[in-house]
Amino acid sequence: MATVILIVDDSKLARLVAGRTVRALQPDWERLEAGNAEEALAIVAAQQVDVALLDFNMPGMDGLELAAALRARRPAMPLALITANIQDEVIARARAVGAAFVAKPLTEDGLRGFLSGAALRLRVAPQ
Repeated sequence: MATVILIVDDSKLARLVAGRTVRALQPDWERLEAGNAEEALAIVAAQQVDVALLDFNMPGMDGLELAAALRARRPAMPLALITANIQDEVIARARAVGAAFVAKPLTEDGLRGFLSGAALRLRVAPQ
């Protein structure tokens, strides 16, 4: 069964960039997209999602609030907060909800460590 990654960003262009970056690093992973937190929660409720990349600044629920909601539903899901807001407070809040921090603009080098770690966690997680 393919690993499913959910890319959540209110910018279509940012979702395209993230999707291309994920495809370059994990070509076998299935990529899903959501334009906001509500769409993301609906997708997670309807189907299996293994990993999530979450934009921080979104209208309505922000990426940290979404990370907390996802963490409550799927405690072991690898999550990454993707943002250009690299303030220490944002990084600390991401870590507090168990999410990795990946800076925008998103690059293969920037995302490689998170995706490798996520893949490893998924391989060793009890089924």
